[in-house]
Amino acid sequence: MEENNSKNIKKNNKYKKSLIIIGIVIVFIFSNIMFFYIGNVFAFNGLSLKSVSKDVAKDLGDIKDVKKYDLLFQVRDALLAKYDGEIDDDTLLEAAIKGMTQSLNDPYTIFMNSDEYKSFVEQSEGHFVGIGAQLGIKDDKVTVVAPIEGSPAEEAGLKSGDVILKVDGKDITEPNVEKTISMIKGEQGKPVTLTVARASSQSLDITIIRDVIKMISVKGEVLDGDIGYIQISSFDEDVAKNFKEKIIELKNQGMKGMILDLRGNPGGFLGEAVNVASQFIPKGKVVTYTIDKYDNKQESNSVGGEAEGMPLVILIDGGSASASEVVTGALRDYGAGTTIGTTSFGKGVVQQLIEFKDGNGGLKVTTSKYYTPNGENIHKVGIKPDIEVTIPEEILSKEYDRSIDPQFNKALESIKDKLK
Repeated sequence: MEENNSKNIKKNNKYKKSLIIIGIVIVFIFSNIMFFYIGNVFAFNGLSLKSVSKDVAKDLGDIKDVKKYDLLFQVRDALLAKYDGEIDDDTLLEAAIKGMTQSLNDPYTIFMNSDEYKSFVEQSEGHFVGIGAQLGIKDDKVTVVAPIEGSPAEEAGLKSGDVILKVDGKDITEPNVEKTISMIKGEQGKPVTLTVARASSQSLDITIIRDVIKMISVKGEVLDGDIGYIQISSFDEDVAKNFKEKIIELKNQGMKGMILDLRGNPGGFLGEAVNVASQFIPKGKVVTYTIDKYDNKQESNSVGGEAEGMPLVILIDGGSASASEVVTGALRDYGAGTTIGTTSFGKGVVQQLIEFKDGNGGLKVTTSKYYTPNGENIHKVGIKPDIEVTIPEEILSKEYDRSIDPQFNKALESIKDKLK
């Protein structure tokens, strides 16, 4: 998941930490790089550390075996002195930092330089330039979690579950989402061709024109007079507020029961997920809790809401990840609704976001696991629906038509039964 207990990520904040459930990264989170920062100033002459301030000296003293990092600077100095070719010191530093985070084998722990962090902020605010597809790692392969509704990716035919093999003819050689994203990114109006593997066919090339992506994360309507249908496409900024407003709007139109569609929702802010789930769960009840490496437990409790006791069906699929699974798990554990669809993605870890001062980017680092109210961690497992319904390939290959969507139709049948 990716999310923040303080909602807004502001570019001008000097330093901010916030819990995020991200999940699954969208096509605008880049570069698997982490920043290793000691004190405020480094002064080197070759490999000898010159005089430093008392604060820096204390910081160094607090780090065990700091001399282990001497080799890093020995290699750096040797490269600068000997390498016969162009070389840039900043690039060396970034690559060294990238190696640190990659060594963790955690696709959710990344450092973002200033440009990448800016893109992350834009994405979190719901507007950015790209193809409009969420990517994740599935079976050690870079996989499309879901295209954003109405995005260039969806219009070009990219589908959930597609495995990306090449970008503009260049092979994807490792399961690295951020590296793949950096290959996909580009200017508005410019094309990019993805070679993908799809379960039902041989590999195929899909050309997509990059554009401004505008996310409308909450949509809803009343069906058949008393059935509300609300779709949440991501848990970005203000989703919980918009969701609550949509519930009130549809109740005023006669809604008596609800279909909540979380299919293809890759996640987002933890606080937003908790507040969405709160609409159906009594105030004070645990929605989710996290446990970190020190066995510290932190609970997130319901704030109460507008739809407690309302008949509910939740639609999920393999693209429902992270924050979506927080909501689904809580509603399932409290018996608040029936889940229909296919097993969710399975991302049960939480990241902390650290913004570095002076425009030096940000770090997203896995800090804990999250659990459903009944104590289940769904990481790499997912949530199995109460009623499993798959969508046949012959329907997936066509332009979406809700009237022939078997998952939606099963949800409609189920909510009608609940309202009898």
